[in-house]
Amino acid sequence: MITGIKGMNDILPTEMEAWHFLENQVREVFHSFGFKEIRVPALEKTELFCRSIGDDTDIVEKEMYTFLDKSGHSLTLRPEGTASVMRSYIEHKLYAQNQVERLYYVGPMFRYERPQKGRYRQFHQIGAEIIGENSPLADVQLLNMLCRYFERIGITDATLQLNSLGCPDCRPGYRQTLIDFISSRLDGLCTDCRRRYQHNPLRVLDCKVEECRRACQDAPSVLDHLCADCSGHFATVRRLLTELAIPFEVNNRMVRGLDYYTRTTFEMVSGRLGAQNAVAAGGRYDGLVASLGGPAVSGIGFAIGMERLILMLDESTLPVSRPDLFLVTLGEKALDRGFSLLSRMQREGLHAEMDFSGKSLKAQMRRADKLQARVVLILGEDELTRNQIQIRDMDRGSQDTIDLDQLFPILGERLSDI
Repeated sequence: MITGIKGMNDILPTEMEAWHFLENQVREVFHSFGFKEIRVPALEKTELFCRSIGDDTDIVEKEMYTFLDKSGHSLTLRPEGTASVMRSYIEHKLYAQNQVERLYYVGPMFRYERPQKGRYRQFHQIGAEIIGENSPLADVQLLNMLCRYFERIGITDATLQLNSLGCPDCRPGYRQTLIDFISSRLDGLCTDCRRRYQHNPLRVLDCKVEECRRACQDAPSVLDHLCADCSGHFATVRRLLTELAIPFEVNNRMVRGLDYYTRTTFEMVSGRLGAQNAVAAGGRYDGLVASLGGPAVSGIGFAIGMERLILMLDESTLPVSRPDLFLVTLGEKALDRGFSLLSRMQREGLHAEMDFSGKSLKAQMRRADKLQARVVLILGEDELTRNQIQIRDMDRGSQDTIDLDQLFPILGERLSDI
């Protein structure tokens, strides 16, 4: 028996209701905020992620699925979506069409890491990006949409955490302060942090190793080193969120795991997810597009882990998928006529099902009950002779016999009342 790859899971038909629910709510909520869907390839040139995410990140160093194709080109399965969206934005000159682009995506990402609850080697993300807008109002619009989406899917116990990472003007001073602080605590850091703290000290604050977290518990705060513009930007974001009654917490230790972030960064966290408690995260990346060869435009975005969302969903909020109709037939002639009726029902957009194997009335009714069909139609040899069919409303417990010629008008009335 050939089994699936560890950490790359099948999504079975019994699980799809939750996935469809999340995706349908994405489209409803995000479209109302003016976002348009974009779809990008799962494979990109490796250089894209090295330049955007950063060579010193865990993703690039340890987690990417990278290989040479038959032409000797280095390709990588995308570990995140923002870099691919920016590549597409630049390549197709979307900036020439609209000054501001609001884009979203839904799809699989790939990282080689230890599979655990809610975290897999193939995982799925919902992402959104605002490109070409540097106003703090864009930050708040994006956060408002994120919070609205969580409300729509019934998740009310996630907390929005905010921080600011400054900009190229103010971050170098903080960076040196942080390096000096870390230098005095090297003995308490893991091997990775000791190796890379000179190049990327923010990664030390983001390290999940408990010894590193303890050693840097009293690290200097980036918020104490913001320039006037960054401080004003962050103050406006907090003020507008307060005016919109969107609750948040300031977390000055949150730095995120990607190199391209500037200014506003954020996470949606939940205590239900254990130590890896972020279910959504993002931030501003004002220099990313230019660093990839595009125009000097600002951007901000987020990504939501779908597997983690599903862990948090209340099953009672999910819509129940029920067939509109189940057609029971008794006898070969009834089976043929029933199949003709079934085909017409399905062409007209009704969710209709029937048994093709000629089982007993009792067995077919058990199947209809298991599927929770709203209406059961019963067609036997006697009904065919009289050009009639029995119609049973399973929710109300009522049953009538009607002429076959009146079936579709009556079905329209009955199903519209359900």
